[in-house]
Amino acid sequence: MNRFSLQLDEIKAAFAAEPNPSLDTRLERIARIEKMIQANEDKICRVVSADFGVRHPIETRLAEFQMIYQACQFTRQHLKEWMRPEQVDTPITLGSSEAWIQNQALGVVGIMSPWNYPVQLALVPAIAAFAAGNRVWLKPSERCLRTSGFLSNLIQEYFHPTEFCITTGGAEVAEQFAALPFDYLFFTGNESIGKKVMRSAAEHLTPITLELGGKSPAIVDTTANLKDAAASIIYGKLLNSGQTCIAPDYVLIEPSKQDAFIQELQAAAQEQFSNPDELTGPIDDPQLQHWQHLVADALDRGAKAISLLKTPSAGARRFEPVALIDIPAEARVLHEEIFGPILPIVTIANTQAAIEYINQHAHPLALYWFGKDKKKMQKVLSETRSGGVTINETLLHITVESLPFGGTATSGMGAYHGKAGFDLFSHRKSVLQVKGFLGLSLWKGSKLARPPYGKTVERLLRFLK
Repeated sequence: MNRFSLQLDEIKAAFAAEPNPSLDTRLERIARIEKMIQANEDKICRVVSADFGVRHPIETRLAEFQMIYQACQFTRQHLKEWMRPEQVDTPITLGSSEAWIQNQALGVVGIMSPWNYPVQLALVPAIAAFAAGNRVWLKPSERCLRTSGFLSNLIQEYFHPTEFCITTGGAEVAEQFAALPFDYLFFTGNESIGKKVMRSAAEHLTPITLELGGKSPAIVDTTANLKDAAASIIYGKLLNSGQTCIAPDYVLIEPSKQDAFIQELQAAAQEQFSNPDELTGPIDDPQLQHWQHLVADALDRGAKAISLLKTPSAGARRFEPVALIDIPAEARVLHEEIFGPILPIVTIANTQAAIEYINQHAHPLALYWFGKDKKKMQKVLSETRSGGVTINETLLHITVESLPFGGTATSGMGAYHGKAGFDLFSHRKSVLQVKGFLGLSLWKGSKLARPPYGKTVERLLRFLK
């Protein structure tokens, strides 16, 4: 702890020497992240693939690099505007006074990033923190050891440690990191670890954002095009082998549509992921065992498994994607976050039953609705709570930089991306500059309300009603 505390003190001292970086300084730091990735795309793809056993470089480029480039570009376009003071109205009783909100950097932002998208989920929050004028200290996941180590080397090459610091290590290091008195702490991961991080942050009253997960439903309405819905759900479920916080966790569909939908799922899976080298592997053996145990538990309780692919998966840690039907309510797969290529299909009577089913569970990070009936769509939007929604597709709301991304309740707190990320890592300081009416000091500020109280204050109170 002494080593980490001294390191944090050094970074805080560097921030104190430059507490309000210029627009050019902020953009230059963001540009360095962009250059760092551009110059090392192939190498990063290789180390990420080595961690997962199998991960196609195009998937890494799409899901990791493109999100980083998009964040850099969007921030470049809008940062000057975001940094401007925001003028607000003042009451007439304050005469010609002016009020505004001035954005101010928080200081040193700690980021704890996960293993499932080890580059994107480390650097996109860092881009937002730099945009707001902060310094950054990153703790990446130890479960993607090669990627975290390589990213550490890159950051040390491109940044001074008081600008952008990175510390690798296991659970003990993570615990020490979360306990440091950061000016802000940003965590992406699962709910159980998030609770521990939040308890550690509370010791110093460190403000915190938790980007968690949960069981994100996909509702297939009777008005949906089953072929299109199946193709979108398969993509969202099998991208990164479902190791995605907003992957569709399960499907809600009316019984009369289930068989046809399963046929479309199988056709879509075979069309999109028939090449074993394009289906990402589990990050490690514990992840593979988690998937195996979920399926075994469901089958032991009477569920049926339906293979989604005809071709076997690649790599040392093989797992064949499956859909599960006729699942008993007590099965683990309906209660635990799957984070893998397993798709439970739950039949429901109608839209109202789907809403009730979702609301009986914790609020999800994402929700997906497929159909053409706008009244039903609006009913689902207004009567369920989730971090975000994509309609007639999966995942894509996260790619829109102008939309805040974050959870609600147990799926997380706080949101980032675009302007939301800039606001998250800024203190919105309220400023009032007091002036009198028409430049006169007679009625300036609080003068009319000061003791001794008399008729003047009485008239003022009547005026303010």
